[in-house]
Amino acid sequence: MRVLDEFFSSSGRRAHQHGPQYVELWRQLRHSTTGGKLFRPRMVFTAYDGLGGVDDEAVAWVGAAFELLHTALIVHDDVIDRDFVRRGLPNISGTYRDRALAAGAPQHEAEHRGLSAAVVAGDLALFYSYRLIDRSGVTGRRRRRVLDLMDDALFASAAGELLDLDYSGAISIPTVDSILTMARLKTAVYSFEGPLMAGAVMAGASDAVVASLEDFGRELGTAYQIVDDLLGVFGDAEETGKSTTSDLREGKRTVLVAHAASTEIWREMVPLFGSPTLSDLEADGLRAKLDQSGARAYAEALLAEHVQRARNVLARAEMPEALRAGLEPVIETVLRRGR
Repeated sequence: MRVLDEFFSSSGRRAHQHGPQYVELWRQLRHSTTGGKLFRPRMVFTAYDGLGGVDDEAVAWVGAAFELLHTALIVHDDVIDRDFVRRGLPNISGTYRDRALAAGAPQHEAEHRGLSAAVVAGDLALFYSYRLIDRSGVTGRRRRRVLDLMDDALFASAAGELLDLDYSGAISIPTVDSILTMARLKTAVYSFEGPLMAGAVMAGASDAVVASLEDFGRELGTAYQIVDDLLGVFGDAEETGKSTTSDLREGKRTVLVAHAASTEIWREMVPLFGSPTLSDLEADGLRAKLDQSGARAYAEALLAEHVQRARNVLARAEMPEALRAGLEPVIETVLRRGR
């Protein structure tokens, strides 16, 4: 994305005055924004174009702001989870950890250095995601509304992250509704609702259209999470690039697990679920029990329900035909993930 390229090139040049280490941190942060699908800018542009927006330069900066916010949140999320790899490659934490190890630092110190560098990088991305709104040139009421949407997205994501921390350490399994609420706060608000609403605000849409896009984003974001949960256990690892054992090994609280925990078969799953030494064969056994509990069928039915709700929003009278035409393929993109 051209705007992000311009931003990182400018920041990299500016960092030279503070030494090569700072230049390198910015290079690593820039690398963290590559390789993704730029889904959030796409949401901004889809809403904007579908509502007749014409100032592509200004809206590109808003799309970039949401993408940089995403970068900040995933960098910090990796720190929280003590993950040193993303998309099969070392992330910022992993890169700095590996360099410290190569220099002779002990494991615990190298990991601390890696996580610390990622905190600094995530802080930079978080702050400058807001500054990109200023560079968009948007002023007045629209600027205030877009900034409010950014605020709401970050505020909700922090609440969702906290719930995720609470749920991951809890002995009891949260309900399906609790899991979906957490996922909406942590991811859907900043990935779907906020970007769609921001695009509409930039296009000068009515309050009714903006509110409908919030509803659409909530339903589609929920569907996205359910698909993610299904792929995390039943997906094709070669297609998704994600292990189908790690969620079970980590004891990740998902819609599938929440449903299974409400059935009698859960007692047979407890001894293995969340075991750090879970083998692939044992994981196959857990998948079979998830199927037997009805969890997979339940999740697929829940997915269909939220997709239909999203389509019902698109059918509302206030939604222009061009906007419907732009958003229907987004639904299909969510459903085709990993296929």
